[in-house]
Amino acid sequence: MSTTSHPPRTPFKSSSSSHPPSAPTTSFLQQRDALVGEIAVAMEHVLQSINKLNRSIEGVIAVGNEFGAVEALWSQFENVMAKESAEPEVKEADAEEEQGKGDQQGEEDEGEEGENGRDEDELGKRK
Repeated sequence: MSTTSHPPRTPFKSSSSSHPPSAPTTSFLQQRDALVGEIAVAMEHVLQSINKLNRSIEGVIAVGNEFGAVEALWSQFENVMAKESAEPEVKEADAEEEQGKGDQQGEEDEGEEGENGRDEDELGKRK
């Protein structure tokens, strides 16, 4: 779209061959010319409004582009923080897995019975 200003448009003039230039114009032709003139003025107003909207949108886009570097920096920060918070979870999972293996061995030891059919822990508690 062009942002240059156009000269005002003149209403459409009928140059019909059935009406000689010296003949008086009819009511229909006068109304048509008036409406065509109003439409031309309205279209010019629409064009000016569209140009104004286009400039506003360009300004918004320019402001948005200024935040591109800030957004990239925050994204990088977020990625670093996500990696750091994921590492302790992996370490905790490994520690729990090791603890789980130790608990299983302890349960197996507790399950061994002594000579008289009682758990050795029970015998230890009585002593």
